[in-house]
Amino acid sequence: MVTRILVMSDTHIPYRARRVPETMLDLISKLEYEVVVHAGDLCGEEVLEWIKSLGGELYVVSGNMDFLPLPESATFTADDVKIGVIHGHQVYPRGDIVKLTRIAKEKDVEMLISGHTHAPLLRLHEGVLHVNPGSLTGVWGGGGGSLKPSLAYITVNGRKIHVKIYEDRGGKVVVLEEREVTL
Repeated sequence: MVTRILVMSDTHIPYRARRVPETMLDLISKLEYEVVVHAGDLCGEEVLEWIKSLGGELYVVSGNMDFLPLPESATFTADDVKIGVIHGHQVYPRGDIVKLTRIAKEKDVEMLISGHTHAPLLRLHEGVLHVNPGSLTGVWGGGGGSLKPSLAYITVNGRKIHVKIYEDRGGKVVVLEEREVTL
């Protein structure tokens, strides 16, 4: 059975952004998924309500800017792959792949979804697939970021994982990166 996962992070609504850009809302409406993941820094209760309205299984974790009653981390299994979700503020410097891999191994997960850097990342390190969708709204982060709205779309079929990272470039959504990995 194939599991399709919509992954987003770092919306920062209403403090740094007013809303999710129309280009990203349009993309989300066209994607088919059974699972929705938000890797933290939603900020507003209205973002949580919007995410819940998308349907499917939901995994949302707390970011360093969240004051919502959310868990620090989540784990779930998609087909034969165990996936962990954290915001990423647990490591310094931001996005340190060695420290993120250590967390993944402590949680006994094969894929770790995180945010916090506001920059998309897709990387296999020491047997752990790291996916960072960047910022859904493209807002600035404490460490900079890409400043372009982005999200990730993951398909898991058995042990085969296919990841696409989409990015808004001047009002046009493009595939920034695409990779298939078998764990």
